[in-house]
Amino acid sequence: MTRERTLYLDLLSKILVNSIYRDGSIHPDNNGAYDPERRGVGADWPALAHTMVGEKRLANLRSLVERALNDGIAGDFIETGVWRGGCCILMRGILEAYGIADRKVWVCDSFEGLPDPNPRDFPADDGLFLSQFKELAISLEQVQENFRRYGLLDGQVEFVKGWFSDTLPGLEAGPFAVLRLDGDLYESTIVALESLYPRLSVGGYVIIDDYHVIPQCRDAVTHYRDRHGITDPIHDVDWAGTWWQKTSALPA
Repeated sequence: MTRERTLYLDLLSKILVNSIYRDGSIHPDNNGAYDPERRGVGADWPALAHTMVGEKRLANLRSLVERALNDGIAGDFIETGVWRGGCCILMRGILEAYGIADRKVWVCDSFEGLPDPNPRDFPADDGLFLSQFKELAISLEQVQENFRRYGLLDGQVEFVKGWFSDTLPGLEAGPFAVLRLDGDLYESTIVALESLYPRLSVGGYVIIDDYHVIPQCRDAVTHYRDRHGITDPIHDVDWAGTWWQKTSALPA
């Protein structure tokens, strides 16, 4: 069973990043043919692949989800900012491969792209108009269809549509074993941390996709960790992503 599980998850990962059919890039600054080095580290926007995080960050997600399962860390899995849904599809696939029916994957996104900056409440985001990139706006229906194509659209997948400031604070979910945050903006990152990190089980993992790429994202993480005295070491995944393991509960 272990060999079959490994083969399935290896193939699933390759399909999600499309290292098999090797589609090109639609990134405004990198519109061209498939580049295995850029795809490996998630430095392009794939034309067809279901995730843009690349092979290294996808492997990191798989490793931490499997580690959480093997170590018995309680809770569901959640991603905030899902694009075409690839990372969430992988998490659901891992649950399927392990035969686990009592955990869910939470798929949180506006499904309309990124929000305009709100400099009044979050001045760090002033001028960060990622909302202009319509390539990042993937509809809820398309993401659901992507799950369906893998045979992974079922009751263990919960979709949460809306801006994070509206949906995450009151989300009736948790505990979580893995948080994967890919909101880019200061607002999206800090709201996700404030809403979800207290529900992350001790021993669970938080992944920050754009920590090294977008200063506003990194600042939100720094401010949240400083405010709550979090000193768990941050580990690099690649040129962009990081993660850490939660070793203690937040002070009451």
